[in-house]
Amino acid sequence: MTTNNKLILGITGNMASGKTTITDYIKEHYGGVSFRFSTMLRDILTRIHVDATRDNLQQLSTFLRATFGEDLMSKVIAEDVKEATDAIIIVEGVRRPSDVAYLKAIPGFHLIAVTADIRTRFDRITKRSENPDDQTKTFEVFEKEQTQEAEIKIDEISHEAEVLIDNNGDLDTLYKKIDEIMTTLTHV
Repeated sequence: MTTNNKLILGITGNMASGKTTITDYIKEHYGGVSFRFSTMLRDILTRIHVDATRDNLQQLSTFLRATFGEDLMSKVIAEDVKEATDAIIIVEGVRRPSDVAYLKAIPGFHLIAVTADIRTRFDRITKRSENPDDQTKTFEVFEKEQTQEAEIKIDEISHEAEVLIDNNGDLDTLYKKIDEIMTTLTHV
């Protein structure tokens, strides 16, 4: 572990690339706590009784950042990470350069990028139905969503990642990769 005894893993990747699967596996096998940028948005939408569709999440994010500063959500997550007492902290859904900048300032941070082919990701998103509009989404709509600002930023920050995980295979292959990464990072 690091000198402050916190291992902070930022996980970035496009929609349905496997971020939640990786987060859940690490928490189950290694312990820790996780934070998602979308949680704060879902909390607000739930409170105001608005469906947490992908479009509503993105509109709310855009509004909050335009009103209170582009780095608002980055600051919130960074403060949550600083306050967490767990030895392993996972930040799922790192999307913007400011996210990386705020998290990099905290000792023990490592950025992991996960990738998967667009067709694989489309199949995953329609099967899991995390958002109300996922199950009825067409491939054309999903493809168009890949051109949105947050998705483009993911491609940019993925180049800064210390570790790149290709998640086009099966779960066993993914789990082996995660175990290798955790072994390396916990013995630094």
